[in-house]
Amino acid sequence: MAEKPRLTTTTLWDFPSQQYGNEQQGSQHYAGATPAYIIWNLLQRYTKVKDLVVDPMAGSGTTLDVARDLDRRALGYDLNITRRDIYRCDARTLPLEDGKADFVFVDPPYSTHIRYSDDPRCIGKLVASDDAYYQAMALVIAEIDRILKPGRHMALYVSDSYVKGDGFYPIGFELFAQMRQHFEPVEIISVVRRNKKLDRGNWRKAAEEGNFFLRGFNYLFIMQKPAVPRVRAARAQIQDQAPPIRPAPPATKRPATRRKYGARGPRKRR
Repeated sequence: MAEKPRLTTTTLWDFPSQQYGNEQQGSQHYAGATPAYIIWNLLQRYTKVKDLVVDPMAGSGTTLDVARDLDRRALGYDLNITRRDIYRCDARTLPLEDGKADFVFVDPPYSTHIRYSDDPRCIGKLVASDDAYYQAMALVIAEIDRILKPGRHMALYVSDSYVKGDGFYPIGFELFAQMRQHFEPVEIISVVRRNKKLDRGNWRKAAEEGNFFLRGFNYLFIMQKPAVPRVRAARAQIQDQAPPIRPAPPATKRPATRRKYGARGPRKRR
């Protein structure tokens, strides 16, 4: 039995397993499964009972199970359906009304390292070296902004990408920059990756001989949607910073200058 979760109070998270307690949260056999401890910590901090939690890339349903364990309502979408309570849908076009979600969590593909689906729309088929990946993720982030209530939070869990012979791609920084266009940053968490592949001798040997690094952590970006739309907020900030406009003094007519000798010039003496 995995230990029960505790609220994590630092920005370095390291969990003993993918699941907690006696119940199952998602599937520990699902490739790229999100640690249930992450969802538990996020929901404890940023949601309350009966809030609606949405996962646009639900995978094996970890978010759904943790949300229901904490008495939250949950909706999950994915192109690759693994269970009945996940709806088949592209995360770029969610069938949900504007401003309905109290919290959104998303764990997107980190380039093409894992094969998630044969669906041609799958973002996991796009490589990190191609702008198409970032364009697709920009649409996902914009959709999260649309469905999230103002003032509420979202979180994105992601890793960078390194491909031998191709190079390093800082996916985390790229997606963080995209989210800044919609949300305010709340926190950046570093989550230790407990990937069994990292312990394989051949993987370590390849990293040493090839002079590259294995991915040892994931980013967890926590963001908040502004309570006031950014355009209105920016306009208000400009107005607050601008010096007050003082009304011009009323126009006054100058009194006519009286000529010393009058209009006809000096009088002649008689």
